[in-house]
Amino acid sequence: MMAILVQTSLKKLCLANMVLQEVLMKKTSSALWKMLETLYATKSLANRLVLKQHLFMFRMNECELLRDHISQCITLLNDLKNVKVQIDDEDQVMILLCFLLTSYKSFRETLIYGRDKLSFEDVKGHLLS
Repeated sequence: MMAILVQTSLKKLCLANMVLQEVLMKKTSSALWKMLETLYATKSLANRLVLKQHLFMFRMNECELLRDHISQCITLLNDLKNVKVQIDDEDQVMILLCFLLTSYKSFRETLIYGRDKLSFEDVKGHLLS
């Protein structure tokens, strides 16, 4: 029983303060995860639309590291996938490429033209190399 409480407490340490306030009284890991899912992973219309809004407004900032931008993009795409919004790989590629800074224009064009197929993993790899 003590191990479960310690494990649950450790998971709570990883949460932001706003989120932590919502789940502070949960004693077990399963109760904690269920509450987090209820709060943040519901498949409601409102949640889907909010996530889509985040996607449509998603842009890279001038001072942002490329690795951080890619990580945020992946997180956003995974959040959408979790609420049953399907975005095919080709559209994910375009989301990643189009939301880069304008200084990446020639890189974007080099990747897009003269190819038969381009995957999200390929683009991510090229960006990070």
